Amino acid sequence: MYQFETIYENGELLAIYKPAEISFHTENGAPGIAAQVNSSKQAQLWPVHRLDKMTSGLLLFAKSKKHAATLNHLFSDRKIQKTYIALSDRKPSKKQGAITGDMQKSRNGSWMLKKDKQNPAITNFNTCSLVPGKRFFWIQPITGKTHQIRVALKSLGSPILGDTRYQGTNADRGYLHAYQLCFVWNTEKIQINCAPREGEWFNIKELAHCINRFNVTPDSLEILS
Repeated sequence: MYQFETIYENGELLAIYKPAEISFHTENGAPGIAAQVNSSKQAQLWPVHRLDKMTSGLLLFAKSKKHAATLNHLFSDRKIQKTYIALSDRKPSKKQGAITGDMQKSRNGSWMLKKDKQNPAITNFNTCSLVPGKRFFWIQPITGKTHQIRVALKSLGSPILGDTRYQGTNADRGYLHAYQLCFVWNTEKIQINCAPREGEWFNIKELAHCINRFNVTPDSLEILS
């Protein structure tokens, strides 16, 4: 069983670090991260969003059903800004902007991006060079669709390094990480940051430079104004 790392905690919320390749749900009898957190805390906690198995980073839990409902409303009203970082070994078709389109199920649990925009996934991004041959992506999804970021980057011609489901180059891990959550809670502006722990390319010194290039403080976030 994984011993999870607490990143932020108060009397109502808990944010933990989920490693790459740990499932959110119980899988083949092995407890998922949500079950492990409840077991370790010896209390019922309510997860308010999810991460894919390959994705590392911040997971937010509420300590009561009431607080879970409040957080769910904040997510659905787009009052929680989520920021992810990702790496690719292929140049994108554009360097910044929004990727917008409906998501449609494809084969074997995969998804694809359509040109239609009836109920679109919306993903804002910026990118820069990490080192020669590797691109850094700073990603802020507006919606929260299944595999949204993975499909969005594939649509740019820059599938995530290690994400072989979406034609990414094989690597020691899938290089997608939930880096930051920003929101207002009881009138307090909260910004939770969490650097990745695993991955050869996430552990080079150039990563911090790329993060600092795009990172902002809560006071400058329009979503929190």
